[in-house]
Amino acid sequence: MKIIGTGSYVPDLSIKNDDLSKIMDTSDEWISSRTGIKKRRISNGENTSDLASKAALQALKNAQIDAKDIDLIIVATTSPDYFVPSTACVVEEKIGAVNAISFDISAACSGFLYAINIAKNFIISNQCNNALIIGAEVLSKLVDWKDRSTCVLFGDGAGAVVVEDSKESGILDITIGSEGEKWKALKCKSCFVENPYVTNEKENEENLKIHMSGKEIFKFAVNTITNGIRNILKDTTYNIEDIKYIVPHQANLRIIEFAAKKLKIDPEKFYINLDQYGNTSGASIPIALDEMNRKGVLKKGDKIILVAFGGGLTWGCSLIEW
Repeated sequence: MKIIGTGSYVPDLSIKNDDLSKIMDTSDEWISSRTGIKKRRISNGENTSDLASKAALQALKNAQIDAKDIDLIIVATTSPDYFVPSTACVVEEKIGAVNAISFDISAACSGFLYAINIAKNFIISNQCNNALIIGAEVLSKLVDWKDRSTCVLFGDGAGAVVVEDSKESGILDITIGSEGEKWKALKCKSCFVENPYVTNEKENEENLKIHMSGKEIFKFAVNTITNGIRNILKDTTYNIEDIKYIVPHQANLRIIEFAAKKLKIDPEKFYINLDQYGNTSGASIPIALDEMNRKGVLKKGDKIILVAFGGGLTWGCSLIEW
């Protein structure tokens, strides 16, 4: 299985750190020194399926494939338009992919790699020949805009890839995993249990916004990146010097710098664009991939590693030959 096309879409509205300082007690120095983020894109009305559809159309165009020829659509998102239907089904209608099997997965910032793994298994088992994989988020509707420790981190956006069955090298290896015992470190409640038989109102004291334990996530993220990269190379003939780029989940520059130090590698090997988009969760890796593809920095035969970590807590790592 290999990637044959990439696409991305972000809202037009760009919010700089200085803009946030006008609506809350923060500053560009406070945000950038702690995260490396300079600005982020924020939706002014577009929902997750809108962003996902526009990224999907770009990926289809880049792959030179018609939507009607897509067999499978997977949308990785934690901010769907609806509980029902899936965002993927809405995307299917929007782009005209009338022959696709469509569903969502929820694995937070690792969702894109989970979706790639699922698609790979669909293709290996001959259930489909190609797939459209989308990471899409409108996190601006989930953050608490009064909590400066979290709302400054996140942005909205979508990235997509088209993958197909191929005899050529492509997705060389992929691993995913989770540590469910740490689920409370990053959470966003969906809704309250409210019905005529509920007598305990204590649950309703929690709001429906993103909550995060920064220290717990930081430690998990650094370990995930370092262990993921070491393990994905362990049973191959490649070493870190053979890797052209490492494309991490774009969450925090300090996480990436700490991981690079533990791995004893040049931070320049990591492709970083979080300063422009912030943390777009499951969309961050496919947005970065499309940016790299459009810039022409990826050449045929290049070896790259994708590595992600997120709520769940979940993680994923993939070795790819471009």
